[in-house]
Amino acid sequence: MKLKSSRLAMQSVSVPNFKHHVTEHSRLSDRMSRRLTRTYQLYSRTSGKHVQVLGNKRVVANGEDGDIHAKLIVETDTFGSRIRIRGAKTGFYICMNKKGKLVGRRKGRGRDCIFTEIVLENNYTALQNAKYKGWYMAFTRKGRPRKAARTRQHQREAHFMKRLPRGHLLTEPRPFDVVPYQFSKRSKAGHRPGVN
Repeated sequence: MKLKSSRLAMQSVSVPNFKHHVTEHSRLSDRMSRRLTRTYQLYSRTSGKHVQVLGNKRVVANGEDGDIHAKLIVETDTFGSRIRIRGAKTGFYICMNKKGKLVGRRKGRGRDCIFTEIVLENNYTALQNAKYKGWYMAFTRKGRPRKAARTRQHQREAHFMKRLPRGHLLTEPRPFDVVPYQFSKRSKAGHRPGVN
């Protein structure tokens, strides 16, 4: 009798659905954790140039490799694949307005300034807006932003490749790299200045 009841108890316990957990938590902005930031360029498959955030709040894809306005700071928004992108030079975030136009904004807190990175089978990345589902960052051959309502994930206009800026070394410290502590003559062995 005990054996039957223990079997029934085991059957009633559901297996945790980790995929569902990740999906639910990826929808929410994580304001508590330390944000991971990366620096790279976004190469547009159609224009053959890099995405730029210009000083007049314009977003275009006409930058040459290493161009000062093509250097982007990418911040994680959640532990999923949601990110915020801002120009390193101007500080403006890439956002999408309700008409589907890409614009630069000083503050990038809204969901219209968050993009979900989708890695495609061809190894390019598509960037879908978090607020406007099915709307993607996209550019024409001349590097002008395409109206997001007309974009689809499979279109070349919405395909990007992440590239390190020219002169950016792979050996540069990243935000979470561990830097070994070095003893100086003034500090005692095993004691860090300012740490009791």
